[in-house]
Amino acid sequence: MSLVGQLRYRGVIARRRIQAAIFVSLLLGSLSGALTHIAVAQTTAEQTERRKTSTPYKGDLAIFESPDRDKKLQVERVMDILGVREGTGVGDIGAGSGWFTVRAAKRVGDRGMVYAVDINPEAIKYIDDRVRREGINNVHTILSSENDPRLPPNSIDAVLILKTYHEISDPIGLLENLRKSLRKGARVGIIDRNGNGEDHGVQQDVVEREAARAGYRLVDHYDFVKTDREDYFLVFQLKAENP
Repeated sequence: MSLVGQLRYRGVIARRRIQAAIFVSLLLGSLSGALTHIAVAQTTAEQTERRKTSTPYKGDLAIFESPDRDKKLQVERVMDILGVREGTGVGDIGAGSGWFTVRAAKRVGDRGMVYAVDINPEAIKYIDDRVRREGINNVHTILSSENDPRLPPNSIDAVLILKTYHEISDPIGLLENLRKSLRKGARVGIIDRNGNGEDHGVQQDVVEREAARAGYRLVDHYDFVKTDREDYFLVFQLKAENP
């Protein structure tokens, strides 16, 4: 090969190497950007799932039995909205002293059943003692885990999570595990107050987003459950069901 030919050949090789280097650089840049985007998305999801929660109450359960609580929360209206009536199955998640449990038990009658769910063994014992003492035969207690209410499959027409949602460490997991227990048309009610998660409250929009991720749609919302309008009452149904 002549000298001129050799120089041309070397020039072609050099250009190809430069083009290859540029291509690799661009490819690595694109991959880096994509990986960064994925990492940010994962971090955001993890932060959402690990949002702040309040320490579950383990004090004197009698505190929930204030004589004016029925009137303040308008519990009869709450049960009307959730469809708690004769013969239905009801889940009281975060049952505490059983305040709502015993009221729902009167509504559903002998043909219905109320499941009192709590992660605190002392609360379960308290409710067991209470219904035995009061002669209530349509209540079944369940010691749950943090992300599973452990309710029987296809057994529930209405659920109430009363002033407890802000304490649930894995709310999306719990709501997902709840789905298999819901009958067609079941309503899930959440009563809580706005807060930052660790101050015994959680923002309403946070609850709505978490419920949506777990497969629920918001069908109603109210603010009558406290006269100062600090509390909200959200009602959900499964997304898979027709409106």
